[in-house]
Amino acid sequence: MDRSLAGRIAIGPQFGRRGARRSDLPRWRPSRPLSAVSGLVGAAWALVLAHRRMRIALLGAVIALALLAGGWLGLRNSSLVAVQQVHVSGVHGSQAGAIEAALAGAARRMSTLDVNSGALRAAVAPYRVVREVHTSASFPHGLHIDVVEQLPVAALTISGERTAVAADGVILGPGLLSSSLPTLSAGSERSVIGLPTKGVVHGESLLGPLTVLGAAPARMDNEVARVFNGPKGVTVAMRNGLVVYFGDATRPHAKWLALARVLADPSSAGASYIDVRVPERPAAGGFTGATGPEQSTTAAEPSSASDPNTAAELAAGLTAALGSGVSPDSPSSTPPAGATPAEAAPGAAQNSGPAAPVEAAAAPASGEASTAPSPGG
Repeated sequence: MDRSLAGRIAIGPQFGRRGARRSDLPRWRPSRPLSAVSGLVGAAWALVLAHRRMRIALLGAVIALALLAGGWLGLRNSSLVAVQQVHVSGVHGSQAGAIEAALAGAARRMSTLDVNSGALRAAVAPYRVVREVHTSASFPHGLHIDVVEQLPVAALTISGERTAVAADGVILGPGLLSSSLPTLSAGSERSVIGLPTKGVVHGESLLGPLTVLGAAPARMDNEVARVFNGPKGVTVAMRNGLVVYFGDATRPHAKWLALARVLADPSSAGASYIDVRVPERPAAGGFTGATGPEQSTTAAEPSSASDPNTAAELAAGLTAALGSGVSPDSPSSTPPAGATPAEAAPGAAQNSGPAAPVEAAAAPASGEASTAPSPGG
């Protein structure tokens, strides 16, 4: 019995109730579906934590941007960058002072970090002479304003009323009229879009003369009396009685330059008209005491001969004005340096376009003198 008891005691810990080993007993393991669910729960929790960090980062970025934007707005509208020095350029005429004051008043309500060009244009809206406004800020307190004007070139008569008009046909109103502006008649209200004090003219009969006047040198403004459409196209009547035939409105700068060269030629002294329809071959005619077929082409044209002294002054003014930066419309319109009008190439007139060539010079008794040789030499 002692051996059997000892055997029980010896083998008791190694066997279970029914004599099986503990290592042989089955262990509990979770099923596969439960393991997958736990994996999904872990992944979801990790995703939640990641999204939470992302939300915190985004919230921090939004707060930082809001603080930066608020600081920028505060700086932009602060006195640290307020406009104090205003420089205005490009304004001329009787309204220059009022335009400068309006722009300066509007600019001083701005800052160099917040320039409102629309407010500047609205400030000068009553002044139709202002076409464009360009700004350039100089940190921290400076602002430069460059004004592009459309100056009046003629006094337009519409239905008995007179108003100033720009070279592009914009009506500027009677406030810009002056005694120095040449006159131009609209003929009919159908040539004008808008009221006599505000609108735009249209039609070649008006835009052609305006284009010619717009190309005139600044020093010639006081010398032009009126402009009209005659049998030879656009005709400019000078205050001294000289008549200039421009033909059409093409190449106006070249034609003004041709006029300057003709007036500088001593042989044109005393002429009553100058034909620059073909700028390479201008001609002068209608001299004092002479009778010629082209001396008077319409009753509306002045017939008195020009004063030689005044013609010389016109030539000097034109030459100085055109030589200061106004270039001809095409390279062929400028004779060689130092050349007189008589030295212009006659062949250029044949290639100059649809304009009719100017007649060659006749004998002195005919009353005409040409500043270019005849096609035949």
